[in-house]
Amino acid sequence: MDAIWQILVEFLFRLTFGIAVSMAITSSGLVTSGFFRIHLWVLLGICTFAVPAIYTARDLSSPDTSGLWWWQLGMAIGAAAASYIGAVIWMYEAARPGKGAILLVAALALMGTLLPMAATANGITFLGTLDRIAGGLVLGSVTTAMLLGHWYLNTPSMKLAPLRRLVTFMGLAIVTRMLLGGLCAGLEANRLALSGNLTTSWLIFLSLRWLAGFMGTLVLAWMTWQTLKVPNTQSATGILYAAMLLAFIGELTAQLMSVRGGYPL
Repeated sequence: MDAIWQILVEFLFRLTFGIAVSMAITSSGLVTSGFFRIHLWVLLGICTFAVPAIYTARDLSSPDTSGLWWWQLGMAIGAAAASYIGAVIWMYEAARPGKGAILLVAALALMGTLLPMAATANGITFLGTLDRIAGGLVLGSVTTAMLLGHWYLNTPSMKLAPLRRLVTFMGLAIVTRMLLGGLCAGLEANRLALSGNLTTSWLIFLSLRWLAGFMGTLVLAWMTWQTLKVPNTQSATGILYAAMLLAFIGELTAQLMSVRGGYPL
């Protein structure tokens, strides 16, 4: 149970980062300002939930990272404040400062997820950084695409280009994450085999991680793309909802498998 709160905190930061980046690349000229305003409220809720999670996890940290919870708390509060300010800005349809607020949320969330790694023996590693960025982009792109799909139910007259762009971004994020995951899985399997710790349970969890987090989400991204050719945004949104659940399962499984060190999966 000790690791659960730490995993939750990092998951919330990754999700916030990914959603913010995905919102930032969404065209404010083709998508109504209400989409950005409402979903900045969503980010405000996620960041607010992260605050008690960080506070709960503070006594569960290792001696090396125990002092960082204050910084993480500051990042969560800062991201929540930026989300609130951004939502107010979008009320007045000021796209440029509104996008600036979204990017600030993304930057604070990314720092929040990188902080614990900075205090470990290996520090901020290249693979560890890529893991957090790619994982966040997978979570965020799938979730934001699903939220945008729902928005088409409110404003069906919007063009499909923004949703197609997000689905493309989602596919690229999944493929990038898959390539990184394949490299790290091979390195970790070799490390475990050499130490005699390669177990059946590890292979089962790795299979779940790949089937749900990679294969499942990639197939559903393709199905969404095909559905948008009809076009049927309602069906596409349902597919994206399933993809979001699979992405959550895959990324949480990867985080659980990486708790004891080794290569990120």
